[in-house]
Amino acid sequence: MWLAREQEVEIRRPPQFRPGERVRATRHVRNDGTYPGREIGENLVRKGEEGYVRDIGTFLQQFFIYAVEWIDRGTVVGMRARELVSLDKADAPCSAEENANQGAAG
Repeated sequence: MWLAREQEVEIRRPPQFRPGERVRATRHVRNDGTYPGREIGENLVRKGEEGYVRDIGTFLQQFFIYAVEWIDRGTVVGMRARELVSLDKADAPCSAEENANQGAAG
């Protein structure tokens, strides 16, 4: 029998990003069926695009979801912290960058 791997409860610590913070997407994000008015599989955000955090919510009482406004696209898409990097805090990389750096160093 397959047992689900326990994941860290992200909301036990403060959010990594704040409303108004400028961010960049670290990966492509496609519609998984939760974005209304777009086809499943359609690109919502491309890696490298820049936007602004507009709001912070939670999902499953476990994860922060950052509502990011992508100015060039004119859309707001819910993103996880691992999908973003701050452009306002250049000296404080997000957890996705830290994990990538640790993997390269090890």
